[in-house]
Amino acid sequence: MTTKQRYTQVIEWFKTTMPVAETELHYDTPFHLLLAVILSAQCTDKRVNLITPALFERFPDPESLAAASIDEVFELIRSCSYPNNKARHLIGAAKMLVEEFNCEMPSDIDSLIKLPGVGRKTANVMLAVVFNKAAMAVDTHVFRVSERIGLTTNSKSPLETEKALCKNIPDDIIPLAHHWLILHGRYVCKARRPDCLNCGLTQVCRYFQQEK
Repeated sequence: MTTKQRYTQVIEWFKTTMPVAETELHYDTPFHLLLAVILSAQCTDKRVNLITPALFERFPDPESLAAASIDEVFELIRSCSYPNNKARHLIGAAKMLVEEFNCEMPSDIDSLIKLPGVGRKTANVMLAVVFNKAAMAVDTHVFRVSERIGLTTNSKSPLETEKALCKNIPDDIIPLAHHWLILHGRYVCKARRPDCLNCGLTQVCRYFQQEK
């Protein structure tokens, strides 16, 4: 099977079985999505969704969060991983949005990654979800699933995976494909024990074919 054939079949399967796929993080504004994605680093979406209602109510906009103290934010997010660092990142990002971007969410990756707590993955999430741009955010699920299925081969880094996926997936599908791969990795192609018996991609999956 060629790489092109594998991509074509994988995309068609996801289009049929998962025509709608969205982030599982709860949010109401682009600003609040940014806070949620920053909090989600090395933390489950489920945990983040328990934390964010009170955080969003207390800080509805960048101005309010920019004026907050570390201790105040820490108390609201203390149950997530690395709350001290994340409290600083949240406040720092809010201050930069106020001071450099007039409280508007930047729509390019170079500006987004200037924000404290925002790396390439987080920036790509914002570009894909908020602006529907052809940006592929590669988290652990996307990295693992892409390699297992055979969409990538011996990828050494998330950036390599991102480039390979963006090269072979049509631009208009990339924002959706990002969620396909995340959700498939979260619920089917799990890290420790992939649920191959309940996966519809076994006919094109390199991992499954090698394990038979």
